[in-house]
Amino acid sequence: MSLPPKAKVRNAGEQAGQAEEIRVAVVNLGCDKNRVDSEVMLGFLEQNGYQLTAEQEADVIIVNTCAFILEAKEESIETILELAEYKEHGRCRVLLAAGCLAQRHPGELLGEIPELDGVVGTGGVGNIADIVRRAIAGERVQEVGPPGFLGRQVQPRVLSGSPFTAYLKIAEGCDNRCAYCVIPDLRGSHRSREPDVLVREAQRLVAGGVRELILVAQDTTRYGTDLEGGESLARLAGCLARLEGLGWLRLLYCYPSGITFELAELLAREPRVCRYLDIPMQHASDRVLRRMGRKTLQDDLRKLVDFLRRNVPGLAIRSTFMVGFPGETEADFEELLRFLREVRLDRAGFFAYSREEGTPASRMSGQVPEEVKQERLERAATLQREISLSLNRARVGSEVTVLVEGRKGELFFGRTESDAPEIDGQVFLRAAVEPEPGSFVRARIIRAGPYDLWGETL
Repeated sequence: MSLPPKAKVRNAGEQAGQAEEIRVAVVNLGCDKNRVDSEVMLGFLEQNGYQLTAEQEADVIIVNTCAFILEAKEESIETILELAEYKEHGRCRVLLAAGCLAQRHPGELLGEIPELDGVVGTGGVGNIADIVRRAIAGERVQEVGPPGFLGRQVQPRVLSGSPFTAYLKIAEGCDNRCAYCVIPDLRGSHRSREPDVLVREAQRLVAGGVRELILVAQDTTRYGTDLEGGESLARLAGCLARLEGLGWLRLLYCYPSGITFELAELLAREPRVCRYLDIPMQHASDRVLRRMGRKTLQDDLRKLVDFLRRNVPGLAIRSTFMVGFPGETEADFEELLRFLREVRLDRAGFFAYSREEGTPASRMSGQVPEEVKQERLERAATLQREISLSLNRARVGSEVTVLVEGRKGELFFGRTESDAPEIDGQVFLRAAVEPEPGSFVRARIIRAGPYDLWGETL
Protein backbone atom coordinates (compact mmCIF):
# COMPACT_ATOMS: atom_id res chain seq x y z
CA MET A 1 0.00 0.00 0.00
CA SER A 2 1.49 3.33 -0.99
CA LEU A 3 1.65 6.15 1.50
CA PRO A 4 -1.54 8.24 1.06
CA PRO A 5 -0.87 11.81 -0.07
CA LYS A 6 -2.10 14.49 2.34
CA ALA A 7 -4.20 16.35 -0.24
CA LYS A 8 -7.49 17.92 0.82
CA VAL A 9 -10.39 18.30 -1.59
CA ARG A 10 -12.45 21.45 -1.35
CA ASN A 11 -14.97 21.61 -4.16
CA ALA A 12 -17.49 24.05 -5.48
CA GLY A 13 -20.35 23.66 -7.90
CA GLU A 14 -23.90 24.90 -8.37
CA GLN A 15 -27.27 23.15 -8.46
CA ALA A 16 -30.66 24.64 -7.71
CA GLY A 17 -33.97 22.92 -7.29
CA GLN A 18 -34.66 22.63 -3.53
CA ALA A 19 -37.26 24.66 -1.69
CA GLU A 20 -34.54 25.40 0.86
CA GLU A 21 -31.12 25.76 -0.70
CA ILE A 22 -28.70 23.58 1.25
CA ARG A 23 -24.97 24.09 0.72
CA VAL A 24 -22.70 21.10 1.18
CA ALA A 25 -18.90 20.75 1.30
CA VAL A 26 -16.80 17.58 1.23
CA VAL A 27 -13.29 17.69 2.70
CA ASN A 28 -11.20 14.72 1.57
CA LEU A 29 -8.29 13.24 3.51
CA GLY A 30 -6.12 10.31 2.51
CA CYS A 31 -5.47 8.39 -0.67
CA ASP A 32 -6.77 8.69 -4.21
CA LYS A 33 -9.26 5.84 -3.61
CA ASN A 34 -10.77 8.10 -0.94
CA ARG A 35 -10.70 10.97 -3.43
CA VAL A 36 -12.85 8.95 -5.83
CA ASP A 37 -15.35 8.26 -3.03
CA SER A 38 -15.45 11.98 -2.21
CA GLU A 39 -16.05 12.88 -5.86
CA VAL A 40 -18.85 10.31 -6.09
CA MET A 41 -20.46 11.70 -2.93
CA LEU A 42 -20.30 15.18 -4.46
CA GLY A 43 -21.91 13.77 -7.60
CA PHE A 44 -24.80 12.19 -5.70
CA LEU A 45 -25.31 15.35 -3.63
CA GLU A 46 -25.37 17.58 -6.70
CA GLN A 47 -27.72 15.15 -8.45
CA ASN A 48 -30.11 15.47 -5.51
CA GLY A 49 -30.26 19.25 -5.61
CA TYR A 50 -27.66 20.28 -3.05
CA GLN A 51 -25.37 23.18 -3.85
CA LEU A 52 -21.68 22.38 -3.57
CA THR A 53 -19.45 24.95 -1.94
CA ALA A 54 -16.39 25.49 0.26
CA GLU A 55 -16.63 24.49 3.91
CA GLN A 56 -16.72 28.05 5.27
CA GLU A 57 -19.94 28.64 3.29
CA ALA A 58 -21.54 25.25 3.90
CA ASP A 59 -24.64 24.24 5.83
CA VAL A 60 -23.36 20.65 5.81
CA ILE A 61 -19.71 19.60 6.01
CA ILE A 62 -18.63 16.01 5.35
CA VAL A 63 -15.08 14.98 6.28
CA ASN A 64 -14.00 11.87 4.35
CA THR A 65 -11.44 10.48 6.79
CA CYS A 66 -8.37 8.23 6.57
CA ALA A 67 -7.30 5.58 9.10
CA PHE A 68 -4.38 3.84 7.36
CA ILE A 69 -1.75 4.81 9.95
CA LEU A 70 -1.74 6.70 13.25
CA GLU A 71 -0.64 9.97 11.63
CA ALA A 72 -3.59 9.81 9.21
CA LYS A 73 -6.04 9.14 12.04
CA GLU A 74 -4.68 12.09 14.00
CA GLU A 75 -5.02 14.36 10.97
CA SER A 76 -8.62 13.20 10.49
CA ILE A 77 -9.56 13.99 14.09
CA GLU A 78 -7.78 17.36 14.00
CA THR A 79 -9.63 18.28 10.80
CA ILE A 80 -13.00 17.33 12.29
CA LEU A 81 -12.30 19.47 15.37
CA GLU A 82 -11.13 22.41 13.25
CA LEU A 83 -14.26 22.28 11.11
CA ALA A 84 -16.46 22.00 14.21
CA GLU A 85 -15.66 25.69 14.72
CA TYR A 86 -17.96 26.47 11.79
CA LYS A 87 -20.87 25.07 13.81
CA GLU A 88 -20.26 27.58 16.57
CA HIS A 89 -19.08 30.58 14.57
CA GLY A 90 -20.24 29.92 11.02
CA ARG A 91 -23.11 28.75 8.88
CA CYS A 92 -22.64 25.00 9.42
CA ARG A 93 -25.60 23.10 10.83
CA VAL A 94 -24.46 19.51 10.23
CA LEU A 95 -20.98 17.97 10.54
CA LEU A 96 -20.48 14.37 9.37
CA ALA A 97 -17.46 12.07 9.49
CA ALA A 98 -17.28 9.59 6.63
CA GLY A 99 -14.76 7.07 5.30
CA CYS A 100 -12.19 4.82 6.92
CA LEU A 101 -11.97 6.30 10.42
CA ALA A 102 -15.77 6.35 10.65
CA GLN A 103 -15.85 2.71 9.54
CA ARG A 104 -13.25 1.69 12.15
CA HIS A 105 -14.33 3.77 15.18
CA PRO A 106 -17.93 4.98 14.73
CA GLY A 107 -18.96 4.77 18.38
CA GLU A 108 -15.80 6.44 19.66
CA LEU A 109 -16.16 9.34 17.22
CA LEU A 110 -19.78 9.99 18.17
CA GLY A 111 -19.06 9.54 21.87
CA GLU A 112 -15.96 11.74 22.06
CA ILE A 113 -16.82 14.48 19.54
CA PRO A 114 -20.25 15.88 20.47
CA GLU A 115 -20.11 18.34 17.56
CA LEU A 116 -20.46 15.41 15.13
CA ASP A 117 -23.96 14.87 13.79
CA GLY A 118 -23.26 11.47 12.29
CA VAL A 119 -20.78 8.93 10.95
CA VAL A 120 -20.83 7.27 7.54
CA GLY A 121 -18.78 4.13 6.86
CA THR A 122 -16.95 3.31 3.64
CA GLY A 123 -20.02 1.49 2.34
CA GLY A 124 -22.32 4.50 2.69
CA VAL A 125 -21.12 6.53 -0.29
CA GLY A 126 -24.16 5.73 -2.44
CA ASN A 127 -26.61 6.76 0.29
CA ILE A 128 -24.99 10.09 1.13
CA ALA A 129 -27.85 12.29 -0.11
CA ASP A 130 -30.37 10.48 2.10
CA ILE A 131 -27.95 10.53 5.04
CA VAL A 132 -27.56 14.30 4.70
CA ARG A 133 -31.34 14.71 4.54
CA ARG A 134 -31.77 12.70 7.76
CA ALA A 135 -29.03 14.63 9.54
CA ILE A 136 -30.58 17.97 8.57
CA ALA A 137 -33.88 16.70 9.96
CA GLY A 138 -32.22 16.22 13.35
CA GLU A 139 -31.20 12.55 13.36
CA ARG A 140 -27.75 11.73 14.73
CA VAL A 141 -26.89 9.24 12.00
CA GLN A 142 -24.75 6.13 12.41
CA GLU A 143 -24.63 4.61 8.93
CA VAL A 144 -21.87 1.99 9.24
CA GLY A 145 -22.47 -1.36 7.60
CA PRO A 146 -20.49 -3.69 5.33
CA PRO A 147 -17.27 -1.93 4.28
CA GLY A 148 -16.39 -0.49 0.91
CA PHE A 149 -18.67 1.04 -1.73
CA LEU A 150 -18.07 -0.79 -5.02
CA GLY A 151 -20.04 1.24 -7.56
CA ARG A 152 -21.72 -1.40 -9.70
CA GLN A 153 -23.04 1.24 -12.10
CA VAL A 154 -21.54 4.38 -13.61
CA GLN A 155 -21.55 6.89 -10.78
CA PRO A 156 -22.09 10.67 -10.92
CA ARG A 157 -18.84 12.48 -10.10
CA VAL A 158 -17.59 16.00 -9.50
CA LEU A 159 -13.85 16.06 -10.14
CA SER A 160 -11.86 17.74 -7.42
CA GLY A 161 -8.33 18.09 -8.79
CA SER A 162 -6.89 18.89 -12.19
CA PRO A 163 -9.60 18.87 -14.87
CA PHE A 164 -7.23 16.93 -17.10
CA THR A 165 -6.53 13.99 -14.77
CA ALA A 166 -8.98 11.60 -13.10
CA TYR A 167 -8.66 8.46 -11.00
CA LEU A 168 -10.71 5.43 -12.04
CA LYS A 169 -11.26 3.00 -9.16
CA ILE A 170 -11.40 -0.44 -10.74
CA ALA A 171 -11.87 -2.55 -7.59
CA GLU A 172 -12.56 -2.27 -3.89
CA GLY A 173 -11.08 -4.09 -0.91
CA CYS A 174 -8.04 -6.34 -0.54
CA ASP A 175 -7.31 -10.04 0.02
CA ASN A 176 -3.56 -9.80 0.68
CA ARG A 177 -3.86 -9.58 4.48
CA CYS A 178 -0.42 -8.14 5.19
CA ALA A 179 0.38 -8.32 8.91
CA TYR A 180 0.49 -4.55 9.41
CA CYS A 181 -2.53 -3.46 7.37
CA VAL A 182 -6.10 -2.62 8.41
CA ILE A 183 -7.40 -2.05 4.87
CA PRO A 184 -9.34 -5.35 4.62
CA ASP A 185 -11.24 -4.36 7.77
CA LEU A 186 -11.95 -0.88 6.41
CA ARG A 187 -12.69 -1.79 2.79
CA GLY A 188 -13.61 -5.47 2.81
CA SER A 189 -12.39 -8.27 0.57
CA HIS A 190 -11.36 -7.72 -3.04
CA ARG A 191 -14.24 -7.06 -5.48
CA SER A 192 -13.68 -6.02 -9.09
CA ARG A 193 -15.99 -3.62 -10.90
CA GLU A 194 -17.44 -4.89 -14.18
CA PRO A 195 -15.36 -3.90 -17.22
CA ASP A 196 -18.30 -2.52 -19.22
CA VAL A 197 -19.15 -0.17 -16.31
CA LEU A 198 -15.53 1.00 -16.15
CA VAL A 199 -15.41 1.62 -19.90
CA ARG A 200 -18.60 3.72 -19.78
CA GLU A 201 -17.33 5.68 -16.78
CA ALA A 202 -14.00 6.28 -18.53
CA GLN A 203 -15.78 7.42 -21.70
CA ARG A 204 -17.77 9.96 -19.66
CA LEU A 205 -14.58 11.29 -18.00
CA VAL A 206 -12.72 11.61 -21.30
CA ALA A 207 -15.72 13.30 -22.92
CA GLY A 208 -15.56 15.82 -20.07
CA GLY A 209 -11.99 16.80 -20.89
CA VAL A 210 -9.87 14.29 -18.95
CA ARG A 211 -6.63 13.51 -20.79
CA GLU A 212 -5.04 11.18 -18.23
CA LEU A 213 -6.84 8.29 -16.54
CA ILE A 214 -5.19 6.66 -13.53
CA LEU A 215 -6.34 3.16 -12.59
CA VAL A 216 -6.39 2.59 -8.83
CA ALA A 217 -7.43 -0.09 -6.34
CA GLN A 218 -5.88 -1.54 -3.21
CA ASP A 219 -4.24 -4.08 -5.55
CA THR A 220 -4.82 -3.31 -9.23
CA THR A 221 -3.08 -6.49 -10.42
CA ARG A 222 -5.80 -8.61 -8.79
CA TYR A 223 -8.40 -6.98 -11.04
CA GLY A 224 -10.70 -9.49 -12.73
CA THR A 225 -9.68 -12.55 -10.72
CA ASP A 226 -13.18 -12.64 -9.21
CA LEU A 227 -14.96 -12.07 -12.54
CA GLU A 228 -15.88 -14.53 -15.26
CA GLY A 229 -14.56 -14.31 -18.80
CA GLY A 230 -10.82 -14.12 -18.20
CA GLU A 231 -10.79 -10.45 -17.20
CA SER A 232 -7.42 -9.01 -16.13
CA LEU A 233 -5.72 -5.69 -15.55
CA ALA A 234 -3.88 -5.97 -18.87
CA ARG A 235 -7.08 -6.71 -20.76
CA LEU A 236 -8.95 -3.82 -19.12
CA ALA A 237 -6.06 -1.39 -19.66
CA GLY A 238 -5.75 -2.41 -23.29
CA CYS A 239 -9.45 -1.71 -23.83
CA LEU A 240 -9.35 1.67 -22.06
CA ALA A 241 -6.22 2.74 -23.96
CA ARG A 242 -8.24 2.70 -27.19
CA LEU A 243 -10.68 5.37 -26.00
CA GLU A 244 -10.79 8.28 -28.44
CA GLY A 245 -9.51 11.49 -26.86
CA LEU A 246 -7.48 9.82 -24.10
CA GLY A 247 -3.82 10.78 -23.93
CA TRP A 248 -2.40 8.69 -21.09
CA LEU A 249 -3.46 5.69 -19.03
CA ARG A 250 -1.46 5.18 -15.81
CA LEU A 251 -1.38 2.16 -13.46
CA LEU A 252 -0.88 2.47 -9.70
CA TYR A 253 -0.57 -0.03 -6.84
CA CYS A 254 0.56 -3.12 -8.74
CA TYR A 255 1.29 -5.90 -6.24
CA PRO A 256 4.65 -7.48 -7.24
CA SER A 257 3.43 -11.07 -7.56
CA GLY A 258 0.53 -10.03 -9.80
CA ILE A 259 2.58 -8.40 -12.57
CA THR A 260 2.37 -10.63 -15.66
CA PHE A 261 4.14 -10.89 -18.98
CA GLU A 262 0.84 -9.83 -20.58
CA LEU A 263 0.93 -6.59 -18.61
CA ALA A 264 4.59 -5.93 -19.42
CA GLU A 265 3.89 -6.54 -23.10
CA LEU A 266 1.05 -4.02 -23.02
CA LEU A 267 3.30 -1.40 -21.41
CA ALA A 268 5.93 -1.98 -24.10
CA ARG A 269 3.64 -1.77 -27.15
CA GLU A 270 0.78 0.59 -26.25
CA PRO A 271 1.90 4.26 -26.48
CA ARG A 272 -1.05 5.55 -24.46
CA VAL A 273 -0.22 3.37 -21.44
CA CYS A 274 2.42 5.23 -19.43
CA ARG A 275 5.71 3.41 -19.05
CA TYR A 276 5.34 3.73 -15.30
CA LEU A 277 4.52 1.22 -12.57
CA ASP A 278 3.92 1.79 -8.89
CA ILE A 279 4.97 -1.48 -7.20
CA PRO A 280 4.75 -1.42 -3.38
CA MET A 281 7.65 -3.66 -2.28
CA GLN A 282 7.62 -2.66 1.44
CA HIS A 283 11.08 -4.06 2.31
CA ALA A 284 14.06 -6.00 0.98
CA SER A 285 15.01 -8.16 3.97
CA ASP A 286 13.54 -11.64 3.54
CA ARG A 287 13.18 -11.99 7.30
CA VAL A 288 11.14 -8.79 7.53
CA LEU A 289 9.11 -9.57 4.42
CA ARG A 290 8.13 -12.97 5.84
CA ARG A 291 7.06 -11.37 9.13
CA MET A 292 5.02 -8.86 7.14
CA GLY A 293 3.20 -11.69 5.36
CA ARG A 294 4.40 -10.55 1.94
CA LYS A 295 4.43 -13.07 -0.90
CA THR A 296 7.53 -11.74 -2.69
CA LEU A 297 11.04 -11.93 -1.25
CA GLN A 298 14.13 -9.95 -2.26
CA ASP A 299 15.21 -12.30 -5.04
CA ASP A 300 11.69 -12.15 -6.50
CA LEU A 301 11.82 -8.35 -6.43
CA ARG A 302 15.22 -8.20 -8.11
CA LYS A 303 14.08 -10.60 -10.84
CA LEU A 304 10.88 -8.59 -11.35
CA VAL A 305 12.75 -5.30 -11.76
CA ASP A 306 15.22 -6.91 -14.17
CA PHE A 307 12.40 -8.52 -16.18
CA LEU A 308 10.49 -5.25 -16.46
CA ARG A 309 13.52 -3.21 -17.48
CA ARG A 310 14.47 -5.74 -20.16
CA ASN A 311 10.95 -5.94 -21.59
CA VAL A 312 9.73 -2.33 -21.19
CA PRO A 313 12.40 0.13 -22.37
CA GLY A 314 12.16 3.48 -20.62
CA LEU A 315 9.99 2.16 -17.78
CA ALA A 316 9.95 4.24 -14.58
CA ILE A 317 9.44 2.16 -11.43
CA ARG A 318 8.17 3.65 -8.20
CA SER A 319 7.90 1.78 -4.91
CA THR A 320 7.07 2.28 -1.25
CA PHE A 321 9.02 0.93 1.72
CA MET A 322 8.26 0.63 5.43
CA VAL A 323 10.94 1.08 8.08
CA GLY A 324 10.76 0.08 11.72
CA PHE A 325 8.55 -3.00 11.31
CA PRO A 326 8.55 -5.12 14.50
CA GLY A 327 11.75 -7.10 14.71
CA GLU A 328 13.58 -5.06 12.07
CA THR A 329 17.26 -5.06 13.07
CA GLU A 330 19.99 -2.71 11.93
CA ALA A 331 21.18 -5.55 9.66
CA ASP A 332 17.71 -5.81 8.09
CA PHE A 333 17.66 -2.08 7.49
CA GLU A 334 21.15 -2.11 5.98
CA GLU A 335 19.93 -4.84 3.63
CA LEU A 336 17.16 -2.51 2.50
CA LEU A 337 19.69 0.28 1.87
CA ARG A 338 21.91 -2.08 -0.10
CA PHE A 339 18.92 -3.13 -2.22
CA LEU A 340 18.10 0.53 -2.95
CA ARG A 341 21.70 1.29 -3.97
CA GLU A 342 21.89 -1.69 -6.30
CA VAL A 343 18.43 -1.65 -7.88
CA ARG A 344 18.28 2.17 -8.22
CA LEU A 345 14.53 2.66 -8.48
CA ASP A 346 13.36 5.81 -10.25
CA ARG A 347 11.03 6.79 -7.42
CA ALA A 348 10.60 5.59 -3.84
CA GLY A 349 8.62 6.72 -0.84
CA PHE A 350 9.20 5.71 2.79
CA PHE A 351 7.08 5.63 5.91
CA ALA A 352 7.52 4.42 9.46
CA TYR A 353 5.60 1.41 10.72
CA SER A 354 2.46 2.37 12.63
CA ARG A 355 1.16 -0.05 15.28
CA GLU A 356 -2.47 -0.56 14.32
CA GLU A 357 -4.81 -2.17 16.83
CA GLY A 358 -6.13 -5.57 15.78
CA THR A 359 -3.41 -6.36 13.24
CA PRO A 360 -1.05 -9.35 13.70
CA ALA A 361 1.94 -6.98 13.66
CA SER A 362 0.61 -5.05 16.65
CA ARG A 363 1.01 -8.19 18.78
CA MET A 364 4.53 -9.00 17.58
CA SER A 365 7.57 -8.77 19.81
CA GLY A 366 10.46 -6.50 18.94
CA GLN A 367 8.55 -3.24 18.49
CA VAL A 368 11.08 -0.67 17.26
CA PRO A 369 11.44 2.60 19.26
CA GLU A 370 10.06 5.69 17.55
CA GLU A 371 13.40 7.50 17.53
CA VAL A 372 14.98 4.54 15.71
CA LYS A 373 12.16 4.53 13.15
CA GLN A 374 12.65 8.21 12.42
CA GLU A 375 16.42 7.90 12.14
CA ARG A 376 16.04 5.04 9.64
CA LEU A 377 13.35 6.95 7.76
CA GLU A 378 15.71 9.89 7.26
CA ARG A 379 18.61 7.68 6.15
CA ALA A 380 16.50 5.84 3.58
CA ALA A 381 14.99 9.06 2.20
CA THR A 382 18.42 10.69 1.96
CA LEU A 383 19.83 7.75 0.03
CA GLN A 384 16.90 7.69 -2.40
CA ARG A 385 17.20 11.45 -2.91
CA GLU A 386 20.80 10.93 -4.08
CA ILE A 387 19.72 8.10 -6.40
CA SER A 388 16.84 10.11 -7.86
CA LEU A 389 19.10 13.12 -8.43
CA SER A 390 21.63 10.96 -10.29
CA LEU A 391 18.93 9.40 -12.47
CA ASN A 392 17.32 12.76 -13.19
CA ARG A 393 20.66 14.32 -14.18
CA ALA A 394 21.10 11.51 -16.69
CA ARG A 395 17.92 12.79 -18.38
CA VAL A 396 19.40 16.21 -19.15
CA GLY A 397 19.51 16.63 -22.93
CA SER A 398 16.76 14.08 -23.54
CA GLU A 399 13.41 14.82 -25.16
CA VAL A 400 10.17 14.05 -23.31
CA THR A 401 6.43 14.47 -23.69
CA VAL A 402 4.84 16.68 -21.03
CA LEU A 403 1.19 17.00 -20.05
CA VAL A 404 0.88 20.76 -19.41
CA GLU A 405 -1.12 21.50 -16.26
CA GLY A 406 -0.71 25.23 -15.67
CA ARG A 407 1.57 28.20 -15.25
CA LYS A 408 3.69 29.57 -12.37
CA GLY A 409 5.11 32.99 -13.15
CA GLU A 410 7.05 32.82 -16.40
CA LEU A 411 7.21 29.03 -16.41
CA PHE A 412 4.64 26.44 -17.41
CA PHE A 413 4.48 23.21 -15.44
CA GLY A 414 3.37 19.68 -16.08
CA ARG A 415 4.41 16.05 -15.82
CA THR A 416 6.06 13.39 -17.94
CA GLU A 417 4.74 9.85 -18.16
CA SER A 418 7.32 9.02 -15.45
CA ASP A 419 5.55 11.24 -12.92
CA ALA A 420 2.27 10.48 -11.18
CA PRO A 421 0.36 13.49 -9.83
CA GLU A 422 0.98 14.61 -6.23
CA ILE A 423 3.54 11.90 -5.40
CA ASP A 424 6.25 12.48 -8.04
CA GLY A 425 7.97 15.53 -9.50
CA GLN A 426 7.03 18.11 -12.11
CA VAL A 427 8.61 19.60 -15.21
CA PHE A 428 8.94 23.40 -15.42
CA LEU A 429 9.05 24.71 -18.97
CA ARG A 430 10.04 27.80 -20.87
CA ALA A 431 7.97 28.09 -24.03
CA ALA A 432 8.19 30.49 -26.97
CA VAL A 433 4.54 29.73 -27.76
CA GLU A 434 2.18 29.47 -24.80
CA PRO A 435 0.90 25.87 -24.50
CA GLU A 436 -2.72 25.21 -23.60
CA PRO A 437 -3.32 23.55 -20.20
CA GLY A 438 -4.30 19.97 -20.89
CA SER A 439 -2.18 19.73 -24.03
CA PHE A 440 0.80 17.47 -24.62
CA VAL A 441 4.04 19.12 -25.73
CA ARG A 442 7.53 17.89 -26.56
CA ALA A 443 10.35 19.37 -24.51
CA ARG A 444 14.08 19.05 -24.02
CA ILE A 445 15.34 18.68 -20.44
CA ILE A 446 18.00 21.29 -19.60
CA ARG A 447 18.31 20.99 -15.80
CA ALA A 448 17.49 18.45 -13.10
CA GLY A 449 16.88 18.29 -9.37
CA PRO A 450 16.19 15.21 -7.22
CA TYR A 451 12.46 15.45 -7.90
CA ASP A 452 11.75 18.12 -10.52
CA LEU A 453 13.06 18.78 -14.03
CA TRP A 454 13.41 21.98 -16.06
CA GLY A 455 13.12 22.15 -19.81
CA GLU A 456 12.19 24.10 -22.91
CA THR A 457 9.52 23.24 -25.42
CA LEU A 458 10.54 22.15 -28.89
